[in-house]
This record gives sequence, structure tokens and C-alpha cells, in this order.
Amino acid sequence: MFADHARIFIRSGKGGDGHVSFRREKYVANGGPDGGDGGRGGDIIFQVEKGLNTLGDFRHQRKYLAQDGEPGGKRRMHGADGEDLVVRVPEGTIIRDEASGKIIADMSGSNLRQVILTGGKGGVGNMHFATSTMQIPKYAKPGGPAKELWVTLELKVIADVGLIGFPNVGKSTLISAVSNARPKVANYHFTTLNPVLGVVDFGSGEGFVMADIPGLIEGASLGVGLGHEFLRHIDRCKLLLHVVDAAGTEGRDPLDDIRKINEELGKYDPELLGKPQIIVANKCDAIYTEEGDENPVDRIRREFESENLPVFAISAVTGEGTKELLSCIRQKLSELPREMKIYEPEFEYEVDSTANLPYTVEQNESGEYVVEGPRIEKMLGYTNLDSEKGFQFFQKFLKDAGILAELEKLGIQDGDTVRMYGHAFDYYR
Repeated sequence: MFADHARIFIRSGKGGDGHVSFRREKYVANGGPDGGDGGRGGDIIFQVEKGLNTLGDFRHQRKYLAQDGEPGGKRRMHGADGEDLVVRVPEGTIIRDEASGKIIADMSGSNLRQVILTGGKGGVGNMHFATSTMQIPKYAKPGGPAKELWVTLELKVIADVGLIGFPNVGKSTLISAVSNARPKVANYHFTTLNPVLGVVDFGSGEGFVMADIPGLIEGASLGVGLGHEFLRHIDRCKLLLHVVDAAGTEGRDPLDDIRKINEELGKYDPELLGKPQIIVANKCDAIYTEEGDENPVDRIRREFESENLPVFAISAVTGEGTKELLSCIRQKLSELPREMKIYEPEFEYEVDSTANLPYTVEQNESGEYVVEGPRIEKMLGYTNLDSEKGFQFFQKFLKDAGILAELEKLGIQDGDTVRMYGHAFDYYR
């Protein structure tokens, strides 16, 4: 099943924690610290897979998690790095942050592989903290945190030429007649429910990609029918072929059809009206006029050629006029920039650094002082308070972070109790 929109959760790997250990060998008294470093967490990488043309696989799997790094070990053993996770998407996929709607990456052009979320750095073991004054460090650093996001994937078909128009005007017949595409063709509405790509080959390596954009209807810009599902695929097209039923076999006026479709394009994105456009008056083989009646193709030309919109009368069924149409398309494309539309990234991941998060210092009803906050909790998680050196390290942290100064501002006195996440301390200057 074709799908051009998906919502998924991605998470990079957490860095492995550094290890606390000491050499314990026979005949080696008071062995030094030998706790190893943790491994790096795996990255989330998006990669273009040339064989893919739909986001359908993401309907079945919504969570993509890279591997965490392993913790360090004793004897200076380095934890294994977490494996990266490669998410394969079709070319033309735009990755957006769901919360803000900002573009993270456009997997198009030369951008075939990109790291979207980096894994956390591995924490360092206690072997790095030994100094001449602190020879038995009983603490290590934890691994860096994982990064996670809910993202939306949006596929915008990459084609040089886009066929637009109401359902059943002959777009599928036209693309099958002039390219290698073989869409299903039948005489009923919404035969085409998926964008169809075809290559028009002029020989000698020349050619272009044509996309049959599924039939639009009035109100498409407001999401009526499958409007938004298809309008997004016009964004990257350099040239639009506006196909109309010149014979009016559906009982509609071709001039009115052209006005309505262009109105929907402008409502969805005014920039679409600035794209070069050719009007293709199809089904000329089915035109029947009585004596004195004006040919509908002449009506179309009189109405739109004054607006610098060329009009070609063709029959996709018999091939009449298609050669002249392709020649015009070839000439138009040669005059247009070769570069495709690439969307620039707008999103930058904000690392949740506990070093920059606030902490609270309050006095409760019992007269005890309570210190809380993510930074405090993290520090307690990798500090051994049962050791003299570890406790000295924690006291230095409290001073450097300004927590002791905050306690003194609140009027703490010697002997008062300070509580931190299940730990109780008596305060002394």
C-alpha cells in the first residue's frame, strides 16, 4: 500500500557508565583505580534507499531505538559501543520534529545519509580521577543521556514534470503513452490513488521524470477528498502539465476546471502558481461540434494564451499532438534551473544538560533543609558517599554549584539537617 506520511519515535543510545574498581591482585598492595570507560551510545541514522518509493513500512513499526553503550569494567575494560540504527527511507523524504513542525532534514539530492540523533558519550571510569592528592577516587562519570524525538516523515515525489487536473481527464493514459510508466487505466473516478512516476526518454541519455499526480477536486486545499495527500507531491515539480478534458465527456466545462484547480493550488501554497504551466487539452479525438459552434480548444486558447499559458491539443489515446507537446516540455525544462527544490533544516536538538537545570533549596515544616533537582540526583547516582574521598568530592560539588551559599542565605546553622533524595546530613561549617 502506498503511503506518503508517517509518524515515528526515534531514540539514540545512552552512553555506558564509567566503572569504579581497584586493582586487587596478589602481592599488589593498595592497587590503584582501574575502572574502565563506558561505550558510546548508538546513533540514529536516516539513509536513502533507492528501491523504496513509499513510507508504508512505517505503518507497521513506529519505534526505532539505537543500542545503548555498555558500561565500563574493571581492569580498565572499555565498554562496547552501542550499534547505530539505520532507518531507510525513499528519496524525497522530509523529516520534521513533530512538536514544532520544523524541518530536521530533507533526504534529497546529495543528502543520502544523515545522522539525526547522536548517541550519548561514554562515561569515564575512576582510573581518570586519580591524582597525587586523591589516589583512591571512588566515583566515575555516568554515560551521556540518550536523545529522543517524535518525528513525522513526509514524502514529496521527485519529478521534473507533474500532471495535474480533475479525475478522469486522461492523465494516466498520457503518462503511459509517452513514458515507461504503466498505471492502471479505466473510465471511472479516482482510478489513480497513488502518484505514478514515468521516465520520458529522448535517447542519447536525455529525458525527464514525469509524475501523474492523482486527481484533484474542488476543496482539495482544505483536505477534501485526498487533497493534502496529493498536493504535497507538486512542490518539487519544475513544470506542471494541466490536463483537461477538452471534449467535456464528463459534462464539465474545461475552462472552469482549469480555474478551479489553479485556485486550489494557490490556496494550498501560493508559490505553486508561480511554477511554469502548460495546458494540455486532451481527448480531442472525442470533440464533436455542430456547424457554427466554436471548437472548445479555441475557447481554451483564447482564454489562457493571453496569460502566457501555452495550450496543446492532443489525444493521449491516438497520440495526436503528443510529439509537439514533448518537444515543448523539453525546451521549457532546458530553460529552467536543473537543481531540485531542497528544504533547508530548521531544527536543532536541545540537549537536556542537567548542569544547566535549576535546583531548589527549601526549608520544610520540620525545619529541615531540602535540596532537590536533576543535577543533585545525577551527582548522587555516581558518587560513593560511604567513602571519605567520595564525600569530599560531593562537598566540593555543593560548594562549586552554589548550593552551600543558598543554604546559608536561608539561615542554616551548625547541626541543622539537610535532606537530599533519601540522604540526611548534619550541616557544619
